[in-house]
Amino acid sequence: MDPFIIRTLEFILAITILVALHEGGHFFFAKLFGVRVNKFYIFFDYKFSLFSTKFNWWRRLRGKPTPAPKDKDGNYEYEGTEYGLGWIPLGGYCQIEGMIDETQHDVEKLKEPAKPWEFRGKPTWQRLLIMIGGVLVNFLLALVIYSAVFYTWGEEYYALKDMPYGMKFNADAKSYGFRDGDRLLGTEQGEFRDFSANMLRDISTAHEVTVLRQGKEVKIQLPGDISLLSMLKTDPVFCRPFVPADIDTVIPATSAAKAGLMKGDRIIGIDSTAVDSWNTFSYETGRIADALADCTTKADSTRALTHAIVYQRGEKTDTATVVFEAQEESATGVVMGVGMTSIGKYMKPTHIDYNLLSCIPAGIGYALDMLGGYVSDLKYVFTSEGAKSLGGFGAIGSMFPPVWDWYMFWMMTAFLSIILAFMNILPIPALDGGHVLFLLYEMIFRRKPSDTFMLRAEYVGMGILLLLMVVANLNDILRYFGWM
Repeated sequence: MDPFIIRTLEFILAITILVALHEGGHFFFAKLFGVRVNKFYIFFDYKFSLFSTKFNWWRRLRGKPTPAPKDKDGNYEYEGTEYGLGWIPLGGYCQIEGMIDETQHDVEKLKEPAKPWEFRGKPTWQRLLIMIGGVLVNFLLALVIYSAVFYTWGEEYYALKDMPYGMKFNADAKSYGFRDGDRLLGTEQGEFRDFSANMLRDISTAHEVTVLRQGKEVKIQLPGDISLLSMLKTDPVFCRPFVPADIDTVIPATSAAKAGLMKGDRIIGIDSTAVDSWNTFSYETGRIADALADCTTKADSTRALTHAIVYQRGEKTDTATVVFEAQEESATGVVMGVGMTSIGKYMKPTHIDYNLLSCIPAGIGYALDMLGGYVSDLKYVFTSEGAKSLGGFGAIGSMFPPVWDWYMFWMMTAFLSIILAFMNILPIPALDGGHVLFLLYEMIFRRKPSDTFMLRAEYVGMGILLLLMVVANLNDILRYFGWM
């Protein structure tokens, strides 16, 4: 199946789970405190819905008749919640009776006395729990998923201190004193474990990094304020595991196969440029793709794609002429038809198994690390480069694997659940955090903000969210066409 279709299906399934449970958190506390929920929708149903039904299952669960009877004046009948599936996969909503949110802005109706079943008629602490219900469920979901993943698959990683070839560093890293082949051991904050965003984050804030160089420990002094965004945005990135350019596979009928390259050959050069690793090879093929983008004729394109590959086969060194092929799906934009070896060929991973008890603290610790890292990186959003790095649905979808992998699917779903929880608790009107902020104001000052103020704040919040959504998805489009 096409990788785009697989990623789209993974993305939609993950978002469906997260939205359903997030809104389910609001729904649970609302019904627990006797607040009526008019609509419960997964995805938005502008103009029409894909599916909808009314059913007062909460009353049936409590053994009461459905539909609910009319009130004492005989002019109101609650028919239950309308459950539905919208057609716009941008979120969902839980329409709670008696509150101003993105689904209802009827201030005139709120001038009437509060009904017992309305949100506004409940004590502040109950309204607070209703509003944080979605965030609470999303965070707990991440803990459960991570714990379940560790219990089912365990944990596997490649220890930095054991990497046989150390790391490959870019020019910026070398300017600080790092050298290719250094094994990263740790900082003054503690030891490194594996190659990850946390490792790069630790280096960015470290004043001293310890490496193993030719069997001896060496201390490298750093300023303590290196931009993590710059470390990741440069091409090549700050550092990667050093992986020799040994060919793992040769795809039949490709340029590499026609040129006579074989599994086990080690690439040591492209034209006159020395290649010591797949890291360097990927960088050079990226430059080939850049040159191809400037070509205007077929002859120019052919020249840009034709290169001499210098390789070793045993003790023998030889050269093959290879015509690269343009391929947008590849990381570099061009391919020659070989499979790269991975670090797994040169070392064994560290594997940890968890039982039912040990997987829970491991899952909690991992979730807290992911949350801490995400919160720490938010400061970059307020920079020009950070704004350009914002990604929309395309960027999120591309984070899923191109082949269906349940391990990666659940890890990504848990990570998105953490992001959804944190983003929703931000004190922005129209988000759960905005409502929580106004409720805390009410609890402290013993008075509610006016309905008119709440309505205007809701509009401002929606404007901010729509602007962020437009910017993030516009970035995706610009990156797709190579304009950013």
